[in-house]
Amino acid sequence: MNAVSELIREIDSLQPMPQIAQQVLALAEDPKADTEKIARLIYFDPYITADLLKMCNSAYFARSRTIDSLHDAINILGLDRIVDLVVMKCGSSNFKGGQKGYGLDEGLLWKKAVSCAIIARDLAMRIRLAERHLVFTAGLLRDIGKVVLSRFVADRMERIQRLVAEDGYSFREAEKKVLGVDQSELAGIIAKKWGFSPRLQAVIRNSHMAGGAVFSDDAANVVYVADQVCIMLGIGVGLDGLAYRFHREALGALGLSARDLQEIIADFGDRIREVEDLIGSF
Repeated sequence: MNAVSELIREIDSLQPMPQIAQQVLALAEDPKADTEKIARLIYFDPYITADLLKMCNSAYFARSRTIDSLHDAINILGLDRIVDLVVMKCGSSNFKGGQKGYGLDEGLLWKKAVSCAIIARDLAMRIRLAERHLVFTAGLLRDIGKVVLSRFVADRMERIQRLVAEDGYSFREAEKKVLGVDQSELAGIIAKKWGFSPRLQAVIRNSHMAGGAVFSDDAANVVYVADQVCIMLGIGVGLDGLAYRFHREALGALGLSARDLQEIIADFGDRIREVEDLIGSF
């Protein structure tokens, strides 16, 4: 069995996104969907509801009073936020462990995933992009390939880093050369295997800006820039470090300047403690 085939089989060790997340996300992405139907899906899952209330009462939302029911949560925070929290909760199980191959201790990749999702959502609102749930989910799951690749990268890291240091490869390019597949391809494969929409699959895959990707997809650009903000803030940075190329074209395609980027970095840096509290609430 070759390395790529073994990697594909390793996907089966992941916990697929629960059906409720798939259903809620599909409805949220449909402009004609009945919002009451989304709410009912959540109401009838007591475990999701319990975790949602914990998250809603975290310091991240800084509410003046305790939210005691899902009805209150939807009324106070809005259904859009609740949908994102459902996706976040359902996506947490695969990320919480360590990814030793990348030098990431327990919880660090999850912190980056949540941060990337929140920044992507904020960016979408800033540029008035309608696909807010989609970019939130894509930001959350963008690095899911690392969870699978970690074990395979561990004993090949020296070769990968040599290609980066001596031959001018980006980390993703070196990973592809050594393993036969890179994070972006694997993330796309996982998204397809989990039954995500073709649109979400494409955004997850293309947000890595791999394979000469063009910069015409604003959703992919948003997720890419959100990930770069995380890297610049040192969130979830492992042995791959800063060995990725920064594509300024993605920033320009969104109508954002270097000054805008600095503002986004500073704003999220000020909120990082509240984000950590949100992460620690479940």
